[in-house]
Amino acid sequence: MRTAIIGGGIAGLAAAYELEKARAAGAAVEYTLFEARERLGGVLASETVRGTVLERGPDSFISEKPAAAELCRELGLGDQLTPSNDVARKTYVVVRNKLVPLPDGLMFLVPTKLIPTALTRLFSPMTKVRMALELLHPPRPSGHDEAVATLVERHFGAEAVDRLADPLLSGIFGGDSSQLSARAVLPRLVEMETKYGSLTRGMLAAHRQMRARAASLGGTKNQGNGRTAPRGIFTTLRGGLQQLVDTLEARLEPAWVRRSTPVNGLGKTESGWQVRAGGATEIYDAVVMASPAWAAGVLLGEVDAELGNELSGIPYSSSITLNLVYDEAKLGRLPDGFGFLVPASERRSMLACTFVHRKFLGRTPPGKAVLRAFLGGMNNEALLAETDAALVATVRRELSEILGEKIIASHVEPEVAQVSRWQRAMAQYSVGHQDRIQRITARVAALPGLRLAGNAYDGIGIPDCIRLGRKAAKELIAGFATASRS
Repeated sequence: MRTAIIGGGIAGLAAAYELEKARAAGAAVEYTLFEARERLGGVLASETVRGTVLERGPDSFISEKPAAAELCRELGLGDQLTPSNDVARKTYVVVRNKLVPLPDGLMFLVPTKLIPTALTRLFSPMTKVRMALELLHPPRPSGHDEAVATLVERHFGAEAVDRLADPLLSGIFGGDSSQLSARAVLPRLVEMETKYGSLTRGMLAAHRQMRARAASLGGTKNQGNGRTAPRGIFTTLRGGLQQLVDTLEARLEPAWVRRSTPVNGLGKTESGWQVRAGGATEIYDAVVMASPAWAAGVLLGEVDAELGNELSGIPYSSSITLNLVYDEAKLGRLPDGFGFLVPASERRSMLACTFVHRKFLGRTPPGKAVLRAFLGGMNNEALLAETDAALVATVRRELSEILGEKIIASHVEPEVAQVSRWQRAMAQYSVGHQDRIQRITARVAALPGLRLAGNAYDGIGIPDCIRLGRKAAKELIAGFATASRS
């Protein structure tokens, strides 16, 4: 079986790794990995600068989803897995230039503790009353998809959308809660509303089940004192996520990896798939399309116009990450915690800022502070056209205004300032996304040997992309083995 993998991001690398495993085990498998850029890994890109690990793209993955950690262990990187320092986890929201901490007991978008919710300065008295009355919501059947903002506002009011849903989701998706699909982005909340009515009651029930499950498993032992300790919400690699990319690449057959080789055309014939790249046309038995959906739509539109239109219709947002490394001795004391979120109503360029040296220990030399700002998103694509110097100046000004001049003085120069742009990199699961995916799945099923993988379909995170890439390869291997026996 000859397979073309189009796209060398983490989904494409995961698919190639799975095919390489099968080949090493004796299967009649060949593959070619095509990547338009000079480097592999897509948005996973990190480097160590003056002893500090800096992530240009995502800095971690969600621990709850196992695919990424499992792959790391399989590759011999288990000892490099580093959990987030959740003992210090505290997040703020900017409200009128002031940092207001998220109240204790907030489980994603749902308040579950009465007293912290009543005392927080994040919400007005009217919103707090509405949150208390939310417990009385009756079950509501889910008849159709709707925007996240609509769901949250129905339960907690418009202020909760502005100060909670929007900043949290813009940090994850770079998107707008008024456009994102509740069914695709928050399926658990949709299920809770159907079963319990009240999201608060549903979340409390889920929390009780989770605690009971953890107790039955005995928890995770802390090596120092023998007490049980929860795992970090996030996990990264000690030397940066580039470690995962480099280790995967090292496992592949070098002659079958083609960097700087964009695929220019795709065709389907009785003999297989025609892939045009690098001035040549080759025939493959199968194709794993691991490029962004907008690029996949162009190529697959040559084979199936309707499929191409559906893929091209998935919206994407762009983002900018900006790392600033400071000498802590020259800064004032930063607020406790991991960092802060910035609601769109604050009219700022920054969407969020993470205090990286607090979030992950052991990746920053003593005495150094790393502030990582996020900009862009669906509502501010114009920032991509700004120069690096202009973006750094904007972030430094906003940090000074939000954290206070005594903390981030304008005259204190960062030791390192690193800007990374990611154009059309984050898929947006807009209202109706699941219906679109059903239509795409039906069209793909009619094209033997084709599989899709990436962040546009069933999860945007690193574990999701790895899961989908490996699944695509496994399905092709299994199908080929079945066909060979028949």
